[in-house]
Amino acid sequence: MTAVIVDPPTLAARLAAGPVLVVDARADLADPARGPAAHAAAHVPGAVHADLERDLSDLSRANLGRHPLPTRAAFSALLSRWGWQPDLPVVVYDDAAGALAAARAWWLLRAAGSADVAVLDGGFAAWRAAGLPLESGTALPRRAGAVDVDFDPAMHLDADALAAALAADAIVLLDARAAPRYRGEVEPIDPVAGHVPGARNRPYTDNLDAAGRFKAPSVLAAEFAALTGGRAPHEVVHMCGSGVTACHNVLAMTHAGLAGSRLFAPSWSGWIADRARPVATGA
Repeated sequence: MTAVIVDPPTLAARLAAGPVLVVDARADLADPARGPAAHAAAHVPGAVHADLERDLSDLSRANLGRHPLPTRAAFSALLSRWGWQPDLPVVVYDDAAGALAAARAWWLLRAAGSADVAVLDGGFAAWRAAGLPLESGTALPRRAGAVDVDFDPAMHLDADALAAALAADAIVLLDARAAPRYRGEVEPIDPVAGHVPGARNRPYTDNLDAAGRFKAPSVLAAEFAALTGGRAPHEVVHMCGSGVTACHNVLAMTHAGLAGSRLFAPSWSGWIADRARPVATGA
């Protein structure tokens, strides 16, 4: 498997060596205009911008959480505009250690069949700190190609499948939200506090070291093994508030050599769309 985390010098070398699709996924949930504005001001040369709510989600889809997955048709059209092909290397970055929304873009691309896609470790700040070239404005239009993708059904599951798998003890469910939200002590976004009964807490920030870079694969592998009881990756499912930061845990497990874990994309906001579903609080 190709590396799923790359540092700025590696990205610079790959850009110098041949075609690479670079995706700027900077986003701000409180200010949706901030991501596009930051991209226009300065970005990695040639990067296209992916908007979390317009490109990486479909907010019109009801009862699937705050950031429902885009439809296959919409995502195919986006990839076509980017000039994407399955064998084209892709590197994605944001300014939130991959959590908003580089890991989400990474997951979508992998689920759609991208053969070589990685996240920039340290994001845009690391690229800038390394003194590497910057570009402003909008990237030149790429040559659109015929793209028709779908998301691999083996990589995600819906609420009914999640409930059945939990009841059968067939999976371990990891919740990527901060511990106070997981425990239901605070809930700043969603109308109900708490977590899915049986879920274990793995805040996505635990994937990072003190400098905001991904921990070594061996360290991450040991941490996830301890948390999941050594369950096989395909028996691990990730969630968060809306299916965005959960992708950070999928990415971290893959970086650790534990590829194959799955995403509950509707996550907490989708789970509580049906108020008949059970809710747990506390540790």
